[in-house]
Amino acid sequence: MAVIAKFFVVRDGVELDKVFYVKKDAETYDKMLDAAEQLAEFIKKGELECKLDDESINEISVFLAKNGPEVTRILKTVKPLSKTPANEEMTKSKETSEETGSKKATPKQRGKKDKE
Repeated sequence: MAVIAKFFVVRDGVELDKVFYVKKDAETYDKMLDAAEQLAEFIKKGELECKLDDESINEISVFLAKNGPEVTRILKTVKPLSKTPANEEMTKSKETSEETGSKKATPKQRGKKDKE
């Protein structure tokens, strides 16, 4: 007689269909589902301009979590925008000057104006 250990991931009291024969694989899968759950909450709370239904958000979240190392590699080059009041004002003033078409003179340009 052979003894076979099987591992199941249980979420919210429900046993998932997926069966694992290695405990580490089951734990890795469970962590991936935790990450997907956090991503789904992040997306739902985000300020997206488009509306996605819960099923789509869950599918996207699982996809991103399954491909975590690749997503991390892609996002490593992104620097977060700081949300300091000064930075927000600078962004607003740049947007305003771009809209009106006004540009600030650089120090070189200011020197030229002084000479004229």
